[in-house]
Amino acid sequence: MALASDIRPTTGDSEWFVRDRFGMFIHWGLYALPARHEWMKSREQMSDEQYERYFRYFEPDLYDPELWARAAGDAGMKYFVITTKHHDGFCLWDSKLTDYKAPNTPAGRDLLRPMVDAFRDRGLRTGFYHSLIDWHHPQYVIDSANHPRRGELATKDKTSGGDPNAGRDQMKYADYLHGQVRELLTQFGQVDLLWFDFSFVKAEHRTDFSMGKGREAWRSDELYRMIRELQPKIMMNDRLDLPLEMNSWDMKTPEQVQPLGWVKVNGVPVVWEACQTFSGSWGYFRDEFTWRSVENLVQTLIDCVSKGGNLLLNVGPTGRGEFDARALDRLQGIGRWMKRHSRSIYGCTAAPDEFTCPRDCRLTYNPGKRRLYVHLLAWPYRHLLLPGKAFREQVAYAQLLHDASEVTMNVDQWFQDQLKRSGYDISDALMLTLPQNRPDETVPVLELFLK
Repeated sequence: MALASDIRPTTGDSEWFVRDRFGMFIHWGLYALPARHEWMKSREQMSDEQYERYFRYFEPDLYDPELWARAAGDAGMKYFVITTKHHDGFCLWDSKLTDYKAPNTPAGRDLLRPMVDAFRDRGLRTGFYHSLIDWHHPQYVIDSANHPRRGELATKDKTSGGDPNAGRDQMKYADYLHGQVRELLTQFGQVDLLWFDFSFVKAEHRTDFSMGKGREAWRSDELYRMIRELQPKIMMNDRLDLPLEMNSWDMKTPEQVQPLGWVKVNGVPVVWEACQTFSGSWGYFRDEFTWRSVENLVQTLIDCVSKGGNLLLNVGPTGRGEFDARALDRLQGIGRWMKRHSRSIYGCTAAPDEFTCPRDCRLTYNPGKRRLYVHLLAWPYRHLLLPGKAFREQVAYAQLLHDASEVTMNVDQWFQDQLKRSGYDISDALMLTLPQNRPDETVPVLELFLK
């Protein structure tokens, strides 16, 4: 386990972040209407005119942010991160810098403010996702990497249309980007987390914005200074493409992968958060059916905390403004488990190094309470061997977490003799006697009280 003193210090307030451990990501915008992935405008290389129909028909009449907040809170989530603007450039709030916003659709109103209020009323902290990319803005330089109009770059010298970037000025777009971030950080009270997405540039193309975009395209150093001036305690992610020595990020954000261990940068453990989806899409995808089970999602949360990290789990609401039945089913299932097992998540981190994780298990540890949690991903037959002197010498009491029922430590002499005849020496281990039948819990957990 990395000690607090070993972890790379953060500029933002990370105390709440590493305590709360579990958040809700929400990807919601015009792409909920085509319902086939939030990147569909780029994937299908749609023109602004083709995409405009979703702006004309966006009418989330069933949107009730209090229901969203309740679903998140009941699932055990402690913070949320909402897409204020995704790559398509559409804004959920009443930005004064653009007409491409929710109040100008049939929705007819600011959709962000009531969401922030509802989640705060439920005790969840506020996070804003904001796309650095903007495929709609007229000054945003078209690039060959992901812009929907990228095909025009390859043919610009062969057609009468000329250069599609003629008249575009990336620095004017950067002014717009900075202005919108200023709106978000001055109009919604305290914002706890700011999640930018994303830089994409090779070293040799840093100033050729048609090839890719990084810190020069966003004027990231200037943007970062403004953010810290406006909200000094805000937690920030790592996608502004600023050099490590600037200490410009507070957390690493592995996406759609599960790290093999505590995330490190240059060998130093850092604050980190995995962001993942229920299925293969961030936005609402009607026909996507590779949805993960409640058990898999709970195991993912456990695994993140066992490695010192957080989990930000995504929901893509529908075009009418609801969480669909699949999302609600998973959230309710996670909530049932969290109701009785959140003690093994909140305030927990990786176990101290002297404790060896048993087979088919994950360990989390609450250093304030000195309690160790053994998450049983597979239920053993009768006994669980906790290997090493640390378990044998430091565990004072053991119980199942869901009902606080005692679990007997050590085994009788007859059983020890049977093990020895089979070639096993358990003199430097702690043996727990478990119920014959597996508890009816998504992932059973043992709570070990240390001396």
